[in-house]
Amino acid sequence: MASDLKVFSGRSNRPLAENIAAELGKPLGHCEIKVFSDGEMWVKYSENVRGCDVFLVQSTNPPAENLLELLIMIDAAKRASARKIAAVIPYFGYARQDRKDQPRVSITAKLIANLITEAGADRVITMDLHAPQIQGFFDIPVDHLYSSAVLVKYFKDNPIENLAVASPDVGGIKMARAYAKRLEAELVVIDKRRPKQNDAEVMNIIGDVKGKNILIIDDLIDTGGTLVNAVVALQEAGAKDVFAAATHPVLSGSAIERINKSNLKKIVVTDTLPMNVQSPKIEVETIAQLFGEAIKRTFKHQSISSLFDIDKG
Repeated sequence: MASDLKVFSGRSNRPLAENIAAELGKPLGHCEIKVFSDGEMWVKYSENVRGCDVFLVQSTNPPAENLLELLIMIDAAKRASARKIAAVIPYFGYARQDRKDQPRVSITAKLIANLITEAGADRVITMDLHAPQIQGFFDIPVDHLYSSAVLVKYFKDNPIENLAVASPDVGGIKMARAYAKRLEAELVVIDKRRPKQNDAEVMNIIGDVKGKNILIIDDLIDTGGTLVNAVVALQEAGAKDVFAAATHPVLSGSAIERINKSNLKKIVVTDTLPMNVQSPKIEVETIAQLFGEAIKRTFKHQSISSLFDIDKG
């Protein structure tokens, strides 16, 4: 591969960045990131990036320093005369506020898109946005990768008998339908009401779950409340074992404790975010190869959408 492709990492998920670089057969670039005593960040590339295609791997999950770090890295690369700058954001934080659904609230997904663009990024590569329309918030190209290429393969290699795939809400039907189709399973929808943030109440289950093993599909697991409530409702409706798959293991607050106490059989997640706390019920599949291939194809001006024929139809 040409020598003018360079991959650098912020501090949000360095192990994933190292694995992506390994998939590309290249060392991870050297970048100094320091924090002054007052919390101010300082970034310096320790190698020449002039005329290079620079790929910056950094998720924008809280704390907000992760986002700010990415913006500073983009700005530093731009001022160092990088030819192209791609923000590789495995987990795009602040995506859940994607519309003005109440008076006097911010649309943070649009705000973050503006910040990344204004900082100087030429392209964004991300995975399983909470709302696919966020791609349209950017005025630069966005390559939207799908973890289903990895997770569907996992469940094909580890099949579950008498399976039905469940969407935890109406908004996730399209994703769940894609899994159900590829796994040759029935589709179930859980109709829920959310009275306030991080609080979900299951209302109705649409579809027959009696005697079936259920696989719940979601883009992220935050507090685990939605997931655990769904397990209770499904088993009360006659479901047997309940499994789950999610791209982004946010797992905030008491999520791990809640999951460990639940009747969930297993959760399969990806490494878009680092797993700082372990659980015997959670298994992690890497998406480094997928991001590595996307970076390689971007650099060579090849199609990325052809990687995801699995999600068509």
